[in-house]
Amino acid sequence: MAELIINAAPYETRVALVENGNIVELYIERPAERGCVGNIYKGRVVRVLPGMQAAFVEIGLSRTAFLYVSDICDQTREFERLMGEDEAAEELSPTSVSTHSIEDLLRPGQEVLVQVAKDPLGKKGARVTSHITLPGRHLVLMPTMGHIGVSRRIEDEEERKRLREIIERLRPPGTGWIVRTAAEGVEENKLANEIDFLVKLWKEIKRRAETHPCPSLIYEDLDISLRAVRDLFAREVQRLVVDNEEVYLKILNFMDIFAPHLRAHVDLYEGEVPIFEAFGIEMEVSRALSKKIWLKSGGYIIIETTEALTAIDVNTGRYVGKRDLEETVLKTNLEAVKEIAYQLRLRNIGGLIIIDFIDMEKEESREKVFTALKEALKKDRSRTNILRMSELGLIQMTRQRLRESLYDLLCEPCFYCEGTGRLKSRRTICYEIFRRLEREARRRIAKSIHLKVHPQVAELLLNEEATHLEALEKGLGKTIIITSSPDLHLEQYELDYLDVDMKH
Repeated sequence: MAELIINAAPYETRVALVENGNIVELYIERPAERGCVGNIYKGRVVRVLPGMQAAFVEIGLSRTAFLYVSDICDQTREFERLMGEDEAAEELSPTSVSTHSIEDLLRPGQEVLVQVAKDPLGKKGARVTSHITLPGRHLVLMPTMGHIGVSRRIEDEEERKRLREIIERLRPPGTGWIVRTAAEGVEENKLANEIDFLVKLWKEIKRRAETHPCPSLIYEDLDISLRAVRDLFAREVQRLVVDNEEVYLKILNFMDIFAPHLRAHVDLYEGEVPIFEAFGIEMEVSRALSKKIWLKSGGYIIIETTEALTAIDVNTGRYVGKRDLEETVLKTNLEAVKEIAYQLRLRNIGGLIIIDFIDMEKEESREKVFTALKEALKKDRSRTNILRMSELGLIQMTRQRLRESLYDLLCEPCFYCEGTGRLKSRRTICYEIFRRLEREARRRIAKSIHLKVHPQVAELLLNEEATHLEALEKGLGKTIIITSSPDLHLEQYELDYLDVDMKH
């Protein structure tokens, strides 16, 4: 059984995909740090780089975006990328790869319509593509391509054939489409309505692109709560639970258009215990920031992330086994495989990953671990590529990086040790304080709350987060007094509940 749990606050929305009681994917969106993947911009080329076959494009963000030549003319490569992101649709026979040079296609000052494929990361600007995609509930429109793909997760060949024939018959000439898993069994008239909706949306985007100045935002993708409904609320998800009435109503309105049959599976959570605590999610989020993860047997894994790669080390720890060393090592490695696959998905770790399993003497044992890892990663939405285990017990693999990892999203470089470690970010600490106050302040008779925090947290609370702080005071009916304390560690804070209103 799978559920979508949404914790929606003015300052942060968190979406958890829970399978059989375990959180397997976590998505976080903060208005102050909202990403731009999926947004469409009218941009201007500012520089062409022949040596890299790429160009810098000004789209109105703080850093110029990066556009590769393959993201302009190589439709096959782009289609394969999209299929990898959207439930691994079937592969088609490849067309010839373009031999165009970037100088033949772009020049400084040229206006281009682009879509963000990857958010800015570190010092890198966003990666953009000229191949626009417009996802719907059951279909994805690709107005610049002519391919049709059907999700591999739709296994029935007759159903695949039916869906392909419907799209072939209804699509406007020259448009490309991906049929998503959610389309399985859907009636033709619903697919026709969605095709009509997405085609009209594309026409409106083109109209805006003609009339808006350059650079400017032409189309903004849905917020995280509606994207979760569109992309995650598929057949395997039985229920969606959200703790905010405004977001609940917004989701119902969205479903009236795209998935009215799922409306009855949406519940508004009204319990006193915060929703992530009630569903046992909050503890797992904290665990996902830890380097050391204990296994049930007594072994453990260490996860270390660097700029170039992620290293995962498996250790027997307290587990000593019952028979021989090979059996002990194999059991620990197989247990670690499940936890590693789980953590990669939960933490959204991408790029190059090196796993150092405990050395095993037998080739048979190494093959069991390799096979188990491939099997454990089958549920992962991101593409993975795994090489066979070396004699030293190392497995090299890559995992598609579509967005920031949970670690990068919730943490920032540690200034206490000059960047050799990581701290929770100031904003993460602010929101932890907000959640704690929402959880316990209503049960207190106190009129005022004295909050003592590190100076940097105090500055953020009193400036950028002042609106959320005022809303919290109003909602609690209590005055919150903030004191800056240099003696506190950045992640520390102190709360005192007072019987008098300190404002008077």
